[in-house]
Amino acid sequence: MKLKTKLSLGLGFLFVIIFTLAGVCSYYVARLGQESDNILKNNYKSIVYSRNMLSGLGDMRTSISSVIYSKNNTARMSDYYLKLFESGKNVLETNLKEANNNITEINEKEYIEGLNHEYESFLKLCLQMQSVAGESSLYFSDFLPAYEKLKQSINNIYDVNMQAVVRKSELTKHDSANFHRYMAMIGSICLLLALGYFWYFPVYISSTLSYLSDKMINLLKNSGITYDIKTSDEAHVILQGINLLENKLGIKKETMRKE
Repeated sequence: MKLKTKLSLGLGFLFVIIFTLAGVCSYYVARLGQESDNILKNNYKSIVYSRNMLSGLGDMRTSISSVIYSKNNTARMSDYYLKLFESGKNVLETNLKEANNNITEINEKEYIEGLNHEYESFLKLCLQMQSVAGESSLYFSDFLPAYEKLKQSINNIYDVNMQAVVRKSELTKHDSANFHRYMAMIGSICLLLALGYFWYFPVYISSTLSYLSDKMINLLKNSGITYDIKTSDEAHVILQGINLLENKLGIKKETMRKE
């Protein structure tokens, strides 16, 4: 194998090490980023939906409470509380629909199904309460327990997703620690290989040139050629030796022609 080929292979080997290390780093960084992104896409959305549902539920309760404690026993709600009720209802239903399409955790589907059923019962009770202004017995016996039950169901969904965020964050930290360990191991291996290359190739080249330089000096001595080479550069010694041999051969050829 030619020296040029060996040098090319050695340099190619170094580039392979560099690109391998860069590729592994890019893979793990992308993986960690994807895991973090999944937390934001799934669980964080469910948490936002839960908060919005609690806000809408609170507005609905405020509206119903205004009916119960209304001084005039009419079945009609004021425009303000009517709008507040409809606004809270729309917020709760919109976010409940989004939560139904964003089920990601174990047992979350059961909580969502229970929430759907409880909301239907709660909504019927709300409509019933609007027509019985001042009927506090129904408010305390039926409405408030239904409200608390629905609120607890929403909180269950919130808790499930918060626990998932914490769990996945811990997994991400664990993966990050593993990433640093793997990078340290791979980096150490690549460093050792690179150091081995930097040690081997100079030694290989210098030993080859030293061998050729010594052979050239011995050849000059055996040929009876006087030389005065004052350099430690093996390549320069070889070149000077070749020049001296060429001169010696040229003189012999000239002598043979004259004879």
